[in-house]
Amino acid sequence: MAKIKLTDLVLRDAHQSLFATRMVTADMLPICDKLDKVGFFALEAWGGATFDSAIRFLNEDPWERLRKLKAALPATKIMMLLRGQNLLGYRHYADDVVAKFVEAAARNGVDIFRIFDALNDPRNFKAATDAAKKTGKHIQAAISYATTPFHTIEKYVELAKEYAKVGADSLCIKDMSGLLKPYTAYDLIKAIKKEVDLPIEIHSHATTGMSVATLTKSAEAGADILDTVISSLSMGTSHSPTETMVEIFKGTEYDTGLDINLLLEIAAYFREVRKNYKKFESSFLGADTRILVSQVPGGMLSNLESQLKEQGASNKIDEVLKEIAVVQKDFGYPPLVTPSSQIVGTQAVFNVLFGRYNKLTGESMDLLAGKYGACAAPKNSEVVKKALDALKMDKEITHRPADDIPHEYEKLEGEAKKVLGTDSVTVEDVLTYAMFPKVAPDFFKKRSQGPVKFTPEAAAPAAPAPAAPVAAPAAPPANQAARYMVNVDGTNFNVVVQPAGSVAITATPTAAPVPSAAAPAPAAPSGGTVIPAPVAGTIIRYAVNEGEQVSSGTTIIIIESMKMELEIKSTVTGKVHFLVPTGTQVTSQQPVAEVK
Repeated sequence: MAKIKLTDLVLRDAHQSLFATRMVTADMLPICDKLDKVGFFALEAWGGATFDSAIRFLNEDPWERLRKLKAALPATKIMMLLRGQNLLGYRHYADDVVAKFVEAAARNGVDIFRIFDALNDPRNFKAATDAAKKTGKHIQAAISYATTPFHTIEKYVELAKEYAKVGADSLCIKDMSGLLKPYTAYDLIKAIKKEVDLPIEIHSHATTGMSVATLTKSAEAGADILDTVISSLSMGTSHSPTETMVEIFKGTEYDTGLDINLLLEIAAYFREVRKNYKKFESSFLGADTRILVSQVPGGMLSNLESQLKEQGASNKIDEVLKEIAVVQKDFGYPPLVTPSSQIVGTQAVFNVLFGRYNKLTGESMDLLAGKYGACAAPKNSEVVKKALDALKMDKEITHRPADDIPHEYEKLEGEAKKVLGTDSVTVEDVLTYAMFPKVAPDFFKKRSQGPVKFTPEAAAPAAPAPAAPVAAPAAPPANQAARYMVNVDGTNFNVVVQPAGSVAITATPTAAPVPSAAAPAPAAPSGGTVIPAPVAGTIIRYAVNEGEQVSSGTTIIIIESMKMELEIKSTVTGKVHFLVPTGTQVTSQQPVAEVK
């Protein structure tokens, strides 16, 4: 009797899609004993966003999470999502770093490597699959699914044959946006099965409301494994409920054989855990059919929503979703999966905020120039030229991009030693630094403090009436900046009113009581032309030296916004004076430099 196997994504993709990848390991471990008894094909528990979020927001070592989960799940395979040559980051890494990472991941607990490339370029699989073969672990090659004039069943079959050649043990159709229709899935699986003798796993988000039907037809077509999520963290931008699929197939030739009562116990546990993360919840909880046009992946939707809030542009979500379709076409129809989804999505945000392609991110330039690999279709030649001019390149790259990257592990190891201030460093710490060099140093400093803790939010008590009127702060002299600390819904903001009347606001990282004195504010301009941050983000480096003479149009600062790099240029000619240090989080329009 043919049976369908299930991979549950509750430890990775579920909370990435629903509440911005914030679940801490401490909320996973208590239920692992029951998860381990279910009989899943695998539990997906690790990947780029989980690694990033762990060190960026949770103060948690992702390697330690992997080791703890492996110890707690002895009978169940742990799957990780690996971005091919990009590993977990937003750029291609040298082959030696790819090999080191895969080896370390296998050693720490990964049993199945689900490897994909955002552009479906088989050349970007080679280093990762070669490394995974040496570990003896299961290699699953994932096809990033998209619906464009250039992504056809015939093309997907050819890709499946290519991936079989690189040594895959199984295939995955990775439908990150919920675009795979039930009958299309049936035809696609039948076509691949006819040409390739490998197990097929189907990964389809519930965002558009089609996923349950898609998984059902996939089973009928011969799919071997389906991705689901325990019901209390399912649907919306997540995935189909595990219990629902178990019951649909019960008593049929596709019967999973899984215990519904055990699954319901697990669902009850995560129903309570979910309450800890209410403040991170996406508002996209039902079926959003706009995605049939915008093709935005489930995990990206919740992040895009929070990023627009950060930019003070929450009301522009519909404009951005429409613009994403334009950018995707101009960029050669890349499937919208990390990192291409973040590149296209962020560029769409900047197009809406600043005009179409008036500000290209560094990653957009690299994608247009071929540094991420080959796209499915020709790109907009005018936008490509703009990128090539900015990068000082004559033409697009047509070879495997990683061929241009010399071995870099030893260099990264040296940099990690300097960051940590030690003569020796673990491979895991080197790789953490390599993946996220802007975030890792701060994480290393705070790691000993332990992970953050989330609890359900209590209802806010009514504010007591003040005993006496509160006097307004005295106005500063006319030529000085006014500095205030304002508390909004429990979060402190440093508010700086510059002499010219511009306002700079910086949120403090904790919801602490308002202190008696305001924190130091950025230096006030002194007669020069103020250069503001165009978006909220983090100042990651200066592009010129303090006091250097620059011309109008010269890049003076690189800011990281929405995980992408953006240049801040001088608008006049003169000497530059920086108003905020590198590493500072700034808000949109906050003065960051002056030129005079």
